[in-house]
Amino acid sequence: MSSRITTPSRRVAAIGAVFALIVALVATGIAVVENMNDDGGGSGAAASSDASAGAGKQGGAAEADPEQQKMYDQLDKATARREDGDALALGKKDAPVVLVEYADYQCSYCGRFTRETQPELVKKYVDDGTLRIEFRNFPIFGKDSERAARASWAAGRQGKFWAFHDELYAKLRKGDALAEDKLVDLARRSGVGDVDRFREDLKGSAATAAVKKDQNEGFSLGVQSTPSFVVGGRPIAGAQPMSAFEEAIDAARDHAKAGSK
Repeated sequence: MSSRITTPSRRVAAIGAVFALIVALVATGIAVVENMNDDGGGSGAAASSDASAGAGKQGGAAEADPEQQKMYDQLDKATARREDGDALALGKKDAPVVLVEYADYQCSYCGRFTRETQPELVKKYVDDGTLRIEFRNFPIFGKDSERAARASWAAGRQGKFWAFHDELYAKLRKGDALAEDKLVDLARRSGVGDVDRFREDLKGSAATAAVKKDQNEGFSLGVQSTPSFVVGGRPIAGAQPMSAFEEAIDAARDHAKAGSK
């Protein structure tokens, strides 16, 4: 990606360095502990989604040491928005655990997560109030991905983000399959009522700004591939099995309960 990101604060930069380090260690199967200084910066490089698919579970088990837990808390605070009326979020604003996903609509592993894992997470954790899912548009595969990201935001303006999101990920779509007219057809099928408004929103400056905000957040945190997740501050790289998410959610939930006593 050639666009520059806004310079994060020193604290967010340090958190980003930690995030990138954990994901790199997970991908190579190495478990080490290093001291991070405050001069670390988030990476602006974008890797392919295929590279993230081979990553194992995130660092940090159910019993994180105090320094590790402090890092998780900082990362959670930096990523979970908990905004009222967020069309790109599922679940209660005050849920004890927030899962943030950074994804690209041309990413096959992002689609796998949406089709296979997310419904199970909703059934087990979102419906009972434990989990909130917040989606971040993180297009790394060029103009077609960026157009699809803006289209998802435009659908959200009419309360149809998740229906449109699921329709996009129902199968792998690339290139011409994400042309404007094709996206409009998908919007109709997703229940978007005002197609003219959808077109205007898709091409408007507000959509561009919203997508750029999500991208900048991901880059400043060191996200390098899709899908990438932060679950209660715990990074997960790739479309991992349900058990990896269960472990992270359960640990974050237990920590939140302990902190509320």
